[in-house]
This record gives sequence, C-alpha cells and structure tokens, in this order.
Amino acid sequence: MSEPTDAAPRGIDPRGPRFGAAITSVLLLVTILLSLVGLSTARAPIGWFAYAPLADDVYSPAATWTIAYASLAERALDPGFLALLVVALLFLWGVVSPRTAPWGVGYRRFVQPRLSPPVDLEDPRPPRFAQGVGLFVTAAGLALHLAGVPWALPIAAAAAFMAAFLNAVFGLCLGCMLYLLLQRVGLVGRARPNAV
Repeated sequence: MSEPTDAAPRGIDPRGPRFGAAITSVLLLVTILLSLVGLSTARAPIGWFAYAPLADDVYSPAATWTIAYASLAERALDPGFLALLVVALLFLWGVVSPRTAPWGVGYRRFVQPRLSPPVDLEDPRPPRFAQGVGLFVTAAGLALHLAGVPWALPIAAAAAFMAAFLNAVFGLCLGCMLYLLLQRVGLVGRARPNAV
C-alpha cells in the first residue's frame, strides 16, 4: 500500500460540508430577505425622477433606483450588504483555513461524534474549491452593490443560496462538480511533477 502524498490528501467526512451548506443556506436566505427590502431594490421616492427623453422634445418621468443616489457609506451600511459581507468572510475562512472554519469545527465537535463513522471519505479539494466559488459570487455581488448596481445583492445571494441549498438537501455540490470538470480538462488538481 502506498502512503498518501500531497496529490492525494486525506479524506474528509462528506457530511461535514453538507452541514456547513445547511447553515450557509439559512444565512443566505436571511441575506436575500434583507437585500430585497433594502437599498439594492428600492425605487427613488417621488420627486427624485430623472427625465429620460422619449422623442425629440418629449420627456417623461422615469423612476430611478435609490442606490444610484446613495453614498458609498450608505451602500456599505445597508443590512443586506452587511449580511452578504459576513457570508463572504465565512467563505473566505473556508478557503484559507478550512480546518478552523466555524461550520467545520462545529460539525466535528458537536455533530460527528453522534454519528456513525462515514462509509467513504471525500477529497477535501472540491469542497474547498466550492467555497472559493461561493466567495467569488458573493464578492461580485458586494462589489456591484458598492458600484451602485441595483439588484446585485439579492441576485448574488440567491445564486449562492441555490448552490448551498442543493448541497445541503440533495448532496449536489455544484462547486465540486465544477472542480471535477476543471480537473478533467487539466486546469486544477493535477499532481506536481517530481523534480529530478
């Protein structure tokens, strides 16, 4: 039998990432609700109309988005933004140090001891990559919100929610599938050649 190498890391309990995805789903659902009632989707009140030309000299009031008139500080203090920022930081933690990430520690300390040992172990690289995909999606939503793009927060949070929900409920990890596809193409996860 061969010893494990860096190319084949020790496996993890596949139920751990699903546990984390369940908690992340709840956080993202709260984020979606906060962003739907916040600055990201609000229309400017009457009197803040911008006049858009319809024809040569004919103008009609066109409703505008409140976020277009909000300062950067107002955008950054929006509750939906702050909630998505927390989720993005948790994704970052899962990428940088998955062993110390809160959901993994909670699973190993409180849930795993009450379960039977896992039948199979999972390669930790695909779930870590999935955390990176979640980080990318949420960071894009945060950046677009700060840039004043309406609906950026709820759309980014909804995309991340769908992926986390599918993983938590059905065990379907979209980020893991993307990792395996990229591995098959040869872009990620290949073993480094040994120096001769």
